[in-house]
Amino acid sequence: MIEFDAHLRAVRDLSREAAEDLRARALPIDADPEAMAAHLDSPVFTLFRQSDTPAEYRESIPGGLGLPAGVSLPDRRTCLQNVVGLIETARGDAATVLACPCPGLTGVLVELLGSPDQQERFYTRLHGGRTWPFFAMTEPAHGSDAGAMETRFEPDGAGGWLLFGAKRFVGNAARGGVGVVFGRTGPSALSIRAALVELPSPGWSARRLETIGLRGAYLSELAFDGVPVAGDMLLGGHLPTAQRGLWGALKTFNQVRLHVAAAAVGTALAMAEYVGEHRKGAPGLELVLARARAARDLVCEAAGWMDHDPRRAYLSSAAKLGATAMAVATGRWASGAMGPAGLLEHPLLEKWTRDVGAFEFMDGTSNIQRLHVERGYRKGDADGRPQH
Repeated sequence: MIEFDAHLRAVRDLSREAAEDLRARALPIDADPEAMAAHLDSPVFTLFRQSDTPAEYRESIPGGLGLPAGVSLPDRRTCLQNVVGLIETARGDAATVLACPCPGLTGVLVELLGSPDQQERFYTRLHGGRTWPFFAMTEPAHGSDAGAMETRFEPDGAGGWLLFGAKRFVGNAARGGVGVVFGRTGPSALSIRAALVELPSPGWSARRLETIGLRGAYLSELAFDGVPVAGDMLLGGHLPTAQRGLWGALKTFNQVRLHVAAAAVGTALAMAEYVGEHRKGAPGLELVLARARAARDLVCEAAGWMDHDPRRAYLSSAAKLGATAMAVATGRWASGAMGPAGLLEHPLLEKWTRDVGAFEFMDGTSNIQRLHVERGYRKGDADGRPQH
């Protein structure tokens, strides 16, 4: 089990305070994810954006962030700190976290594959908190099967590229201003590259998808009809050929898988605690809470393991598999525990029971995670966990 040092406890406590603000915004954003103007100047959103940005690219905030004396921002390069914070903020509302225009998944990839100039260009675009980033890999016909990817970059004859194809289930893309799009420059797996794309741009079209849960994530579908991409906007040009495309995506997903698991755990804890507050003596509450806390311990252990050896993703897949199943089961229990019409009387809980179903499909379904776990077990990744 991970032992929390003073800094981890500070990250946890700061995130718990932020959760109160997020919970107050949860239902308005769920009802109308288009209407974000009232939320973008939230000090909590500013805190998220700054903590998710490398120190060298952070914007100057007049008056600072108002952090308590002796408390510093979490280290965004530490998976464990990110997970500890996200579990607590998801107890406020995970969908509101996803609605915040901060670097997120896109920033992880840009930091892995981007040159200093590309990183500065990306992070500077996010200053002010009015620009959403996006990470476009999943395709309508092939899901996240990168080997079957059809989106392509074609040479424009002048040193740049033209982007053709389509993507679907891309968070914040229909309102995005800068992000990465994966496509092929040729037929082989090594030809799959990611490009930094800034909007607006000719040939680009996007629309928001109607979803049942996690509406704040603003899932979108995209179409590209000759979108111009400058030659210096392909990421990874300064890296060895084998590390320019899918290598970066895989390393990114290994971390983000745990972020999804943390969001699932935080939402499950929120539902269980909400039922405990509004239905005293609800049957099964202690068992539900015990399972959620056990999942929390597993996710934190997997995050510590990821910091120790980012290449070994066995435990992150196991944690995501267990956390999402536990969260869905908690939602079903909560619906029954509140009694007839209970969800109608408690719209926030009703929203969470919708949201938890989405975690199953983020960064690989449970069947995909089972395959990862099986392969990791056969390779011996289940052995020799680092000691904390």
